[in-house]
Amino acid sequence: MPPQLTYPGVYIEELPSAVHTITGVATSIAAFVGWAQKGSVSKAVLVQSWMDFAREFGGLDPRSYLGYAVNQFFANGGQQAYVVRVVWTDKHTASTTVEGLTLFARNPGQWASGYQVVVNPTGSGVFSLQVQDPTGKPLETFLNLTATSAIAVIDNDSQYVTFVDPTQTPPAAPASITVPGAPGTGTLKGGKDGTVLNPKDGINGNGDFETALNLGGALTNGALYGIRLLDQVPIFNLLCVPGEADEATISNLENYCTPTSAGGQNPRAFGSFYIVDCPQTATFTNLQNGPVGVDLSGLKGLSGTNNDHAAYYFPWIQAPDPLANNRPRLFPPSGFVAGVYAATDANRGVWKAPAGIDASLSGVTGLQYVLTDLENGTLNPQGINCLRQFKVFGNVVWGARTLQGADQFGSQWKYVPIRRMALFLEASLYNGTQWVVFEPNDETLWGQIRLNVGAFMQGLFLQGAFQGTTPQQAYFVKCDAENNPQASIDQGVVNILVGFAPLYPAEFVVIQIQQMAGQ
Repeated sequence: MPPQLTYPGVYIEELPSAVHTITGVATSIAAFVGWAQKGSVSKAVLVQSWMDFAREFGGLDPRSYLGYAVNQFFANGGQQAYVVRVVWTDKHTASTTVEGLTLFARNPGQWASGYQVVVNPTGSGVFSLQVQDPTGKPLETFLNLTATSAIAVIDNDSQYVTFVDPTQTPPAAPASITVPGAPGTGTLKGGKDGTVLNPKDGINGNGDFETALNLGGALTNGALYGIRLLDQVPIFNLLCVPGEADEATISNLENYCTPTSAGGQNPRAFGSFYIVDCPQTATFTNLQNGPVGVDLSGLKGLSGTNNDHAAYYFPWIQAPDPLANNRPRLFPPSGFVAGVYAATDANRGVWKAPAGIDASLSGVTGLQYVLTDLENGTLNPQGINCLRQFKVFGNVVWGARTLQGADQFGSQWKYVPIRRMALFLEASLYNGTQWVVFEPNDETLWGQIRLNVGAFMQGLFLQGAFQGTTPQQAYFVKCDAENNPQASIDQGVVNILVGFAPLYPAEFVVIQIQQMAGQ
């Protein structure tokens, strides 16, 4: 507010700036969903390295694609990933009772069986609690616990145990505890991994995995589970369900990546992008009529209303398995490809197609099928992104079309970088214009909006994100009386129209050679 003018002299007043900087959101935060032997089943866990995943979810497991896919993501350039663990109803959480205290493993599974909890009174109403591994090695120690502090401290800080009883609906900790009167040691027992869940990849899977995905958003014990745990994370850009090739499930996953405002099921105002695995049994022959799921006989394809939020990759990838003396094993491509997306975003930008000779696959010994140019030329117009093997460049991603990229569609969302660029703009502008809400809706506000959104778009233009050699050719921002008539103002609505000229990938390179007439 202006200073009160009482004496003759100079007064200093700081004025608010009309600049509200818009920062681009992350573009390659992945989300992986699958079965694991360990880890939270009540939230999506952010991991920022392979070691994070190994610590939280137990590392590689030959029974599941999940650990391998996350490892392949980080090995190919990934930086951040949310992991959702799905389990079946027959899993069980280990527990123990020691000196009147009943504690449970942090999450269900066999992993906690044999862990020990040691309690020891250290004073009047005070005790210590230590968690040890099955060999007696101390893992964590909590000192000076009391009857009032112990529950909160253990439940919030322990990585291994909790007072929360998972059998209650909803799961809850006791209202109070009694301080142990004597030293004691309890061993966690009864943990059970439950049925191993495999997606329908063309060979494995009986439908239980697809049920556990919970695409319908059902509740168990009063809480969300499965893939709907991603509803609670602020943003993820890439969705991977390694090995999932069931057509109906893929269609539902496409819907989950599409915001509700566009007819999908994603609760956010902006969407994400799904990297689709072909079935392990897919071949060039049965893909000639378009992408298919495990029902290969029907050749129904994967067309759908929201399939522009997804891209389909073929074939599976051969890579060494560290759990089998590095013998080659086939893996679904989604983990590798998601890492390539992340590396391309970091090195070139989200507007660059994640394909080409720079989109090489790391940690690969070969491909399930080595395609020829003619075979690639048959699949590419169907919206199938091929992985190719070249003598000089090795194994690379050699396609950049969405599932709406078949030539017959003629879609504006034909290419992966264009769809992902639009998602990036939508999320960035959504986050960067929150300050507009409840501001006076008049020409002053419109001018500030044009200034701030225009500055953001100009920054992208200078990075080479759009077509055109001038800002006028590359983008526009419209927010004025023309698209904000009095009727909209009366309803409390401000309309902002942002247009951009996307960069199309050079998918076909034609070299013309002509002889010159001799003199």
